Amino acid sequence: MSTVIPSPNVWGSPDVYELENLAVDRGQLIEAAMRRVHDWAGLDVLDVGCGTGFHLPRFAATARSVTGVEPHPPLLRRALHRVRGLPGVRVLHGEAGALPLPDASVDVVHARWAYFFGPGCEPGLAELDRVVRRGGTAFVVDNDATRSTFGRWFSRSLPGYDAVAVDRFFTRRGWSTERLDVAWEFDSRADLEAVVRIEFTPRLADAVLAEHAGTRVDYAVVLRHRPF
Repeated sequence: MSTVIPSPNVWGSPDVYELENLAVDRGQLIEAAMRRVHDWAGLDVLDVGCGTGFHLPRFAATARSVTGVEPHPPLLRRALHRVRGLPGVRVLHGEAGALPLPDASVDVVHARWAYFFGPGCEPGLAELDRVVRRGGTAFVVDNDATRSTFGRWFSRSLPGYDAVAVDRFFTRRGWSTERLDVAWEFDSRADLEAVVRIEFTPRLADAVLAEHAGTRVDYAVVLRHRPF
């Protein structure tokens, strides 16, 4: 039985979501923090919920192999096109709760904005136990709803989201947490407005755009990681 929850942003607006990917963390602070925990150079990397494959070429620059797994066929096709011709990179149809990989086949797992709401993701966490080699590491990149301008917008969009409960959920399962300050940095106000409108309801989008000027939004994230 599928456990996939349709994405409210990239599934319906992949071109606009590409603008968001380009705007988030231009300084690549998230990747730097991940490398400090476990550098993937020369290793086998899995990107769960890889979407259009935005991060696959970045991993491929130094990894031995890169596998993207994506459940949504239109995004899967985009990811396949993006990595066409890149040696050692493949994209497979699948989902977090039933990964199409053999046991103990990857060293580093990355899941960003894809699988991070705590309770309910237990099937995916069990799959990590199966596919990650001993000595490997899994990373989950999450929105930090407790701080930053974007965090406040996120909390307004999901008033039932309990960040403390999610933190406790991962901590009980052996995950560590690092809090990072990054940013949305867009090339134009029009790009920012387009992305805000795929992230939030029309009413909330109108409200936050009226409150916030310019093309930059401060953004806090939670980087979770667990050794295996």
